[in-house]
Amino acid sequence: MQGHLRIGRIIHSKTGKAISFDQLIDQVATRRLIFIGEVHNNPEHHLIQVQILQALMSRYAPRTVAMEFFNKTQQPVLDQYMNGSITETVFLKDVAWDKNWAYPYRFYRPLLLMTKEKGRKILAINAPNNIVRKVARSGLSSLDPSERNQLAGHINLKDESHRTYLRKIYEKHTHQDLKRFDFFYQAQCVWEDTMAENIAKYLSKSKETLVVLAGNGHIINKYGIPNRTLSRIKIPMATIVLQPLTGPLNIERKMADYIWLTGN
Repeated sequence: MQGHLRIGRIIHSKTGKAISFDQLIDQVATRRLIFIGEVHNNPEHHLIQVQILQALMSRYAPRTVAMEFFNKTQQPVLDQYMNGSITETVFLKDVAWDKNWAYPYRFYRPLLLMTKEKGRKILAINAPNNIVRKVARSGLSSLDPSERNQLAGHINLKDESHRTYLRKIYEKHTHQDLKRFDFFYQAQCVWEDTMAENIAKYLSKSKETLVVLAGNGHIINKYGIPNRTLSRIKIPMATIVLQPLTGPLNIERKMADYIWLTGN
């Protein structure tokens, strides 16, 4: 794939060939579930997500948008903002954006406004941050019943490929012991299984098509949310990873169904 590695290229992983934006939209439009990744602090990625969503909604059926950035308890506030019952200022205060999400709201605002203008729903799919942090500190066994009930019923901790992938990431950023990694891994699985369960529940009750926005790490190789969703509901799915091209990279086809090469 080295010959295709230029910023702006979209790689169709199945063929290894570059495709156009229109080809990407036409190919993924038939899927009921589309994952679009991002690097959270990359402004270009958020603009690309809006571009993809606008094309899907204007050319094909309207879409519900699911976002990693909101936990399930925040759904009522999201609904109030999307239907115009509360202002943007009240919305940001009620979801505690600055406390719960470390990235500027201005990156996400165009997508939220576009979805709101089109009368579409934003679906909150994540687990509450305080519970995930507790798992990362002390493990799943530290949760009380009320906390555990806010997470997915089944948390899969036995995917060795997923564990190996996350261990490599963990070791790049920390030199802490194995027990700490175990808790880190449990927290990642809590995130991903809870998001997967909420996605599957929504799709099983609705005929809507769904676009899920989440960090690349939850989507790459389909280890995280995608495979955990498919273990709960069998539907046509596509994954798009937005991959910064910043020097020598080993781009593997298994990363995603489509790989969009971007700037840093």
